[in-house]
Amino acid sequence: MKLTFLGTGSAWSLPEIGCDCLICRQMHEKKEKRLRTSFYLEAREKLLIDCGPDIVQQWWANRLKSLDGVLITHEHGDHYLGLDELVALRRSTAPHNWSPIPTYATEASWETIELRFGYLLDKTLEKRLTVPGEPLPGLQTRVVPFKTYHGPMAKGAVGYVFEDGGKRLVYTSDLLHLDEREDILRHPDVLVIQSHWLNEPELNRPSLLSLQRALPMIRAWEPKDKVFLVHISDADQVPGDSANDSLKKIPPEDPLKDPETGVPYPIPTCQAEWQQVAERVFKDSGINIPVQVAHDGLTVAI
Repeated sequence: MKLTFLGTGSAWSLPEIGCDCLICRQMHEKKEKRLRTSFYLEAREKLLIDCGPDIVQQWWANRLKSLDGVLITHEHGDHYLGLDELVALRRSTAPHNWSPIPTYATEASWETIELRFGYLLDKTLEKRLTVPGEPLPGLQTRVVPFKTYHGPMAKGAVGYVFEDGGKRLVYTSDLLHLDEREDILRHPDVLVIQSHWLNEPELNRPSLLSLQRALPMIRAWEPKDKVFLVHISDADQVPGDSANDSLKKIPPEDPLKDPETGVPYPIPTCQAEWQQVAERVFKDSGINIPVQVAHDGLTVAI
């Protein structure tokens, strides 16, 4: 399998418009950006996992050529609002060579998606149902969804387990915790997991994973080869930042601390700092698995 990280940012991408927080300023200075989190997986089929508002930029930046299926993880806009852009693929194809793109989502997610994009069905998209615990029908790649909890406004939320060529990839997507047993998630070769914050906030309003909350999951699941962190945001409070009083900047409940000094780890403001802190946290937490903070355009073989 070959995985391309099309985007690695949160719902509003980074840097955020209208934001003058230290993280956004640092990313501007370093010319870094994170589009909404989505992936392109090349296995027995070429699959797009989530299709957000940035899909056109992501398509051209990564020189994608074709698409055999779309997997939607849940019904929040940053994960499906780019579906209308896929009409361009049909417009650029001779009618006798075109077939609607198989598009998978849970029944709960389809209820929301169809309200906005029902006109895409049958011509651009072929509606297929995702049922947690059951392999997705019609694919040669084995893909098994699992139910997750991502708050009351994402009742259709799922993650996916991909299997091909003797390798297993787990993608959690957006979640706060799991709704069912974790057996399917144990011992993947590669785990792609959220790290919306470094530290768990006092109030987890968007129902997303912090790295701090994710650590026990990573220990329990014991990935074999590597962990990739995605869905990075600017919502951690950086000490001394005048923008800490903004709505998105939620104070930490009990921040991760260096076990030797008792001093909280520094809040990362850019790619290099995220990588440094993630490696320190894994090492100090006794997690002997390589960790990489994914960036937009990163491609890895699994």
